[in-house]
Formats: sequence, structure tokens, C-alpha cells
Amino acid sequence: MLGLFGTCGDPDLATTAACVRSAVKGGADLIELGIPFSDPTAEGPVIQAANERALKGGVTTDKIFELIQELRRDVTVPMVFMTYANVVYSYGIERFCDKCVAVGIDGMILPDVPYEEKEEFAPACRARGLAFISLIAPTSENRVAMIAKEAEGFLYIVSSMGVTGVRSEITTDIGAMVKLVRENTSIPCAVGFGISTPAQAKKMADLSDGAIVGSAIVRLIAEHGKNAPKYVNEYVKSMKEGMRT
Repeated sequence: MLGLFGTCGDPDLATTAACVRSAVKGGADLIELGIPFSDPTAEGPVIQAANERALKGGVTTDKIFELIQELRRDVTVPMVFMTYANVVYSYGIERFCDKCVAVGIDGMILPDVPYEEKEEFAPACRARGLAFISLIAPTSENRVAMIAKEAEGFLYIVSSMGVTGVRSEITTDIGAMVKLVRENTSIPCAVGFGISTPAQAKKMADLSDGAIVGSAIVRLIAEHGKNAPKYVNEYVKSMKEGMRT
């Protein structure tokens, strides 16, 4: 499984829509869509800059819901939001979840909500069939089994300490984390943070159920702007091909 992340509204919502469709045509199995936030604490400089550009461009949560509704006319792969607790909280948790269901979002990831605080959001998701997707980090250690047992949708395994961003090497013992996850749940797990090359994606997908690519895609979009969909498609194809070999 290959998951792709993009920031909604960078450089504009029409380009986001075109990039999503290009990624799916290239072989993406899952789309993560970032709702921009003014203080994205889990993000490195590439995605932080994308958040800033999108917010300056006037993107709003309601406009993003309209974008998803339009995408769902032809995009059938799972789509999830990745954003921050304050975005959901300020919109209204139940109202946000209702809108997600109405437009065809399958779940959400809130990286600033630790496992111990998820009950503020998870029940509203659960009541509507939305997956509240948990993250497992290298620091989770003795909490991995506990988080895995209650996982929904899929488990997002964070490959490295720190914020998002391309890494030349991933040194975390992903295999050990996945082993512990699989002892406690049958839900798929995918590895993200730092994956940018076909070799890295293949390695992570071989160890788990998939790889998630974020900063590398966001950087492509930053470089090519409205012409990015073509480059996104080529990049996704190369990643998918690399994962198959």
C-alpha cells in the first residue's frame, strides 16, 4: 500500500484536486489530506511552508470539505484528513465529523492528540463510522500494545523521532515495532515520516503493510506549482514500481 500526503490549498484547491487525481492514477492507494493550521507542531519546514502558503491563499475548512465532495465524484480510494486538534475543536467536533461523513472522508489523524487524550475525539468518530487513526512512534515503547489493541482504520507508524521531512536514512527498528503491533491487532499498519525514495518505500512496505510519503510530494508541489500534477503522477509511478521490484 502506498499512501500520499498533500496540504489542501497549496498552491490552490484546484491544484490540490488535480494532484490527488494524478496520484491515484499513478497508483496511490490512500490519500492523506492536510487541513492547514497556523502552528503545525509535527511538521518540518517543507510542510510548515505549505501550511503558510495555503492559509495566505485563503483556504478554509469549509472550502476543503467542498473539495472532498468534488473529488468523491471519481476518486474511490480511501481519503483521510491529517490535521490538528484545534482545527477540529474550533469547528465543533461533532459538526466536523458529520461533515466528514457527508463528503466521503474515511478517517482522521490528529498528531497532537496523544493516546491518553483521544477520548475527546474518538467517540464522535466511532459513532459515525469514521476511523480515528492512531500513531505509534519510536518513543511509544511499552504503550505500543495498548495503542494497537484499540486501533481503527490503520495504524500510522512514525519512522523517526522529530518532525516530518525527507530523511536519507531511517534507523528505527521498524520490524520490532511492527511485530509488536501484529501481536495485538489485525489492522494494517503503514510507515510514514521521512520516506522519499522507491528503495525506502519498498523497505518499509516489506516490513509493514505500506509506506506513506508526505514531504517529498509537498516539495514537488512547491517546486512546480500549478504544473505539479504531472510530476506527482511520475513520482508516484516510480515509487509504486520501486515497491513492486
